[in-house]
Amino acid sequence: MAVFSDGMAETPLPQGSMVTTDVVVIGSGPAGAGAALFLSTLGIPNIMITKHRWTANTPRAHITNQRAMEVFRDLGIEDQVLADATPHELMGDTVFCTSIAGEEIGRILTWGTHPARRADYQLASPCLPVDIPQTYLEPILLRNAVVRGTQARFSTEYLGHRQDADGVYVQVRDRLTGEEYTIRAKYLIGADGARSKVAADLDLPMEGAMDIAGSMNITFKADISAHCGHRPSVLYWVIQPGSNVGGIGAGLVRMVRPWNEWLVVWGYDISQPPPVVDEAAAIQIVRNLLGLPDIEVEITGTSLWGNNEMYATHLQSGRVFCVGDAVHRHPPSNGLGSNTSIQDSYNLAWKMAAVLRGQAAPSLLETYSVERAPVARQIVQRANKSSREFVQFFEALGLLDASDEAEMAARIEERKANTPEGAAKRAALMSAMELKHYEFNAHGVELGQFYESDAAVSDGTRRPEPRRDPELYYEPSTVPGSRLPHAWVGDARHKVSTLDLAPMTRFTLLTGIAGEPWVAAAEKVGQELGVPLEAVVIGPGREVTDLYYDWARLREVEEDGVLLVRPDKHIGWRSMRLPADPERALREAMSAILGRGDAA
Repeated sequence: MAVFSDGMAETPLPQGSMVTTDVVVIGSGPAGAGAALFLSTLGIPNIMITKHRWTANTPRAHITNQRAMEVFRDLGIEDQVLADATPHELMGDTVFCTSIAGEEIGRILTWGTHPARRADYQLASPCLPVDIPQTYLEPILLRNAVVRGTQARFSTEYLGHRQDADGVYVQVRDRLTGEEYTIRAKYLIGADGARSKVAADLDLPMEGAMDIAGSMNITFKADISAHCGHRPSVLYWVIQPGSNVGGIGAGLVRMVRPWNEWLVVWGYDISQPPPVVDEAAAIQIVRNLLGLPDIEVEITGTSLWGNNEMYATHLQSGRVFCVGDAVHRHPPSNGLGSNTSIQDSYNLAWKMAAVLRGQAAPSLLETYSVERAPVARQIVQRANKSSREFVQFFEALGLLDASDEAEMAARIEERKANTPEGAAKRAALMSAMELKHYEFNAHGVELGQFYESDAAVSDGTRRPEPRRDPELYYEPSTVPGSRLPHAWVGDARHKVSTLDLAPMTRFTLLTGIAGEPWVAAAEKVGQELGVPLEAVVIGPGREVTDLYYDWARLREVEEDGVLLVRPDKHIGWRSMRLPADPERALREAMSAILGRGDAA
């Protein structure tokens, strides 16, 4: 009898039923459903299992940034997401107040909605951020995955796995019948969240700590459009001494659906017993934060969760890979969670497909950790830093050393005074609000991810030094490892993004008219390596032209040079000029990316 032995107590492998597939995905969240969708789009057989009976039953993740929307555009589901999402123009008037119906302390335009930042976002991508709660996003991902070939198994629990040289045995249990059976796969993807059993079984190296603070959610329905329609946002921060919401009296009222579905978040001391809030108490908390003592409220749920500060420094072991919250665990600040989870799976799926098809050596899969582990570290640190930066806001109001609720209220009121103290407080508040741009307008964090690995072949150049703050501002580049810059191209009847020219189903070469020899080189090398590879010539009189001449300014190579774009839309290699033997240069670059030195 075989046994499971990867980082867990030995468990007998049942001799009963066994099914086979190429990839098993554990988890149906954005990372898991995304992985299943990407694999099925690439024609890779996969089974996705989840111990839950259906998709997310609480809104959880919601901010969906431009990079995630670009992925959805590539998958052909952007319109489905937009149909269920709150649009960009209703996201950004983030308010700080004493209650929703009470006094404002200040506002900040977020997610690129400020006129000074809107152009940054529009120039960077064909997509804008939207707000779509996880309860709406997961069904879209899963529905499309199943339609394209994923076998989805709900109420099915992962028990353990064992690897060998050829694949993975995955033991699961049907939670309805109690039956245990085995799935034999080539690879296993653990997308089972912040309490990941797969990551624990692998004993992945982790840094940081779990449950550093406690939070509680109350979801409710109430029509407060009269208080929000003129200042539309997804986030309303309430500073309310005496509300018993957190140590200072700070809570968040988050829009789920405009303007009648909401979620309240506040903190509690995680070292103490968790709070118990019945319906009457929940209604009172909601009314207090809204500042509407008589409003009709329907409580739809409560839940507890922990704030984490932990990331894996390596994301895989052998034939098993972890994605999403399994390897980066952090508070919701900056809205990075589901976006990064989706991008993990997007990075991994094309590599796994290439290896399974025999187009790439297994070494290509090693670049998943190399490329994504630094991202995991960055976003965990950024999200926790943003969360801590709220302290400056409380300092500006003078709340940290106030002795009681009455003194807190007086210090908030002091910001109005025509006194030196009042002026100092107003200046301090302005500085505190400016700091929050690092949470709410961190465009460089969202789009500026750069990969350094064997799957991004250097051309001897370095990334240019940033001209502006690299966390706040995204700066496009075509240095290998960079995300392909966006520019509008097309013809007299159609306008498409350069990102649209490079779908995840193939490698793509982008060149100009003087680089037309790359077309023949792409055809020859693609056939030799058995890899989908297509060249796109951008220029007048061709199928695609540079409509605004923006691409010529962004490409950073000469017209006869070339960019080799990977299926995940990162630059895999570039040639500044047309070499004497473009076919050989391309073959060497592709072989390096795919780990096929023999082909070169």
